[in-house]
Amino acid sequence: MLIRKLFKFENAHIVRGCSTQKCRSSIHGHSYEIEVLFESNFLDHGQMIFDFGLMKRSIKDLIESFDHAIALWDSDDKDYIEDMKKHSDRWVQLPVSPSAEQFSRILFVMVDKMLSCIQMVNGEKEVSLHSIIVHETKTGYAQGFRADAYNENMGLIDPSKILFSQAVKEDWSDSDLWNKVLAGEVFINPDTV
Repeated sequence: MLIRKLFKFENAHIVRGCSTQKCRSSIHGHSYEIEVLFESNFLDHGQMIFDFGLMKRSIKDLIESFDHAIALWDSDDKDYIEDMKKHSDRWVQLPVSPSAEQFSRILFVMVDKMLSCIQMVNGEKEVSLHSIIVHETKTGYAQGFRADAYNENMGLIDPSKILFSQAVKEDWSDSDLWNKVLAGEVFINPDTV
């Protein structure tokens, strides 16, 4: 069975190397809608796969890191990157270009790592991330699956190279959240205690 949770954020980027001149040469923004799909063949004690309430803090914090921020590709022009960081409090630096396709892969890796850290407390079993759908516009989206997120042909994503500005981290319920996820620290969502 699949369940889906929808998140939204506003984000700006440049997608270097793409076909359209506007997209590759001008900062522009989108109203993103992110669908996070989980799957399991089991139900917990509440007859759910995974309580949506468990997503309200940690997973939501990570996805909302991109809200009112600029997504920067670490291989872009160094002067551009430094100027954006200088003039924007909220930024996320990525090891891949911030296209919708790469956003689906980045978010898959982030949510997948987060899910592996969440201690299940209500009989949840074999809950896994099925896919991430990134709606960049009302008419276009990219859907990333596990095989895409960890695909060498698309460029491996090193999660330790996903960097967040201080302003982004200060909005998290735990300003050290991403470091804890990278370290594989297991935690119980405070909403369940």
